[in-house]
Amino acid sequence: MEYLTFALGKGRLANKAMEMLAQVGVTCEEMKDKDSRKLIFVNEEMKLRFFLSKGPDVPTYVEYGAADIGVVGKDTIMEEGRKLYEVLDLGFGKCRMCVCGPKEAGAYLQHKDLIRVATKYPNIARDYFFNKKHQTVEIIKLNGSIELAPIVGLSDVIVDIVETGSTLRENGLEVLEEVCPLSARMIVNQVSMKMEHKRIMDLINALKEVI
Repeated sequence: MEYLTFALGKGRLANKAMEMLAQVGVTCEEMKDKDSRKLIFVNEEMKLRFFLSKGPDVPTYVEYGAADIGVVGKDTIMEEGRKLYEVLDLGFGKCRMCVCGPKEAGAYLQHKDLIRVATKYPNIARDYFFNKKHQTVEIIKLNGSIELAPIVGLSDVIVDIVETGSTLRENGLEVLEEVCPLSARMIVNQVSMKMEHKRIMDLINALKEVI
């Protein structure tokens, strides 16, 4: 039997994913050692391998077959645009991708003005404004706190993930439009889906019961 390899987005996502997998009997003792310097964790008995990576890299590992299965946020899947199967909404890590800004910026969206949009997610922003709203915008890619951009006049609005909205409110910004709901998803390599179809489908069906 070949190993099934899982790529998990580091942090909360990986912890929640392992909790959920444990409920269907998929475990890895090695991962419980928080001081371990290992990069790949193995469950020899079940022929499973696990590794942690930065969220945006998970779809890449899955597309190229370095991992059979990945767990990552829907935002990352949309932004990376890799060739893979998105097979399951795991139902945790829920939040929204939104267009946010000062209240008066809402008028720019209504009138479809040419505006500047700051975001960590240029592909999602481009798709939303150009293909869904048919509004021409200038997109500025940022890596740090996106909320700063409209406050200092770099952009009119931002496209970002909103969980509670408290950071927005504290800085005089608000949600102007919702782009899409987000949550953690399970993704599968296209070849693995054919080669390991039964094992992967059994896992998906077991997880569905838990969800």
